[in-house]
Amino acid sequence: MHPSRTLVGRTSRLVALFALAGSLPAAAQTHLLRFPDIHGQQVAFTYAGDLWTAPAQGGTAVRLTAHPGLELFAKYSPDGKWIAFTGQYDGDEQVYVIPSGGGVPRQLTYYPARGPLPPRWGYDNQVYGWTPDGKAVVFRSLRDNWDLGENRLYTVPADGGLPTALPMPQSGAGDLSPDGRDIVYSPLFRDFRAWKRYQGGWAEDLWVFNLATHNATNITNNPFSDRDPMWIGDRIYFASDRSGTLNLYSVKPDGTDLAQLTSSTTWDVRWPSADAAGRIVYEMDGELHVFDTSAKTDRKLDIFVPDDGLAARPQHRAVSRFIEDYALAPKGARALFVARGDVFTAPSEHGPTRNLTHSSRAHDKAARWSPDGRTIAFISDMSGEEELYLVD
Repeated sequence: MHPSRTLVGRTSRLVALFALAGSLPAAAQTHLLRFPDIHGQQVAFTYAGDLWTAPAQGGTAVRLTAHPGLELFAKYSPDGKWIAFTGQYDGDEQVYVIPSGGGVPRQLTYYPARGPLPPRWGYDNQVYGWTPDGKAVVFRSLRDNWDLGENRLYTVPADGGLPTALPMPQSGAGDLSPDGRDIVYSPLFRDFRAWKRYQGGWAEDLWVFNLATHNATNITNNPFSDRDPMWIGDRIYFASDRSGTLNLYSVKPDGTDLAQLTSSTTWDVRWPSADAAGRIVYEMDGELHVFDTSAKTDRKLDIFVPDDGLAARPQHRAVSRFIEDYALAPKGARALFVARGDVFTAPSEHGPTRNLTHSSRAHDKAARWSPDGRTIAFISDMSGEEELYLVD
């Protein structure tokens, strides 16, 4: 039986929370689905570093890749037969294609990638889509630049060949117009930065660039960030946090007739991606949504990713190699350790080591002794939010 603990400002006990968590049924919806794309009756996405597909109406997912490296940024070809993606094979990040029904990945790029990069810089050779005729893959690369903040978009033939740089000297995300004559793009790339609601010189704007005349027109001019452009029919769709949260917007290619399409006030619209039928799939709160640009409807997809759950299987672990915090008791008789999300005390010389929290489903951290040595305060997310707890 666990010792009772007090949640500061409440009368609940952790024992009750553990009992409640143990009695809740497992939800069918799988979370942490990332970087989605859509085509026909299928969506593709990354989960746990692998590529998966699932029905566009929701359902059980099917795994496409199982390599220890990451496979990211899946993009269907216009005919739906192929999926281009960024893969970490052979110790590098390169552009690959794989049959949309599964098969052997085929490498398209070979120039050594910059990386692995710190999380804020994202990934090299990031796939953004295909040319409208389906003959080439569009990707962003650092190959021709010295500074990590300077990127450029390229195309590489799907059947193999050398990449060709698009004429913009610096570019982040981009999408070609349906006729292939123009491209909407952001000159800047900061998609993996953690600067929420940022206003400043690194706030992304969108430009329309004519590939024949090289004329460039700024179609968004807002202090906040406008990112993830998608060219669907005669309008351009994108994500912007000008409302305080990233939502979907659309605008005409000349920058007029701005319209807000979603109105989330809690979670951001992340990594939207569109198909030729005018559907936009995006990530929100770890789940996938589909917005129909014709019907102006939004629906959440209930997707279950089958998994053998080895990491979730109950098991005993030695935690001495995972100590993240420590403190000595006021009188020095015992020491306090935080390791692998639990709070422990251990004797300075002789006696038992005690696990004070036994909270396998929570992250306990930042533990400290009271001045009299009788109580330990710590932070935990066992309620769903980080709060302050006390334990004897």
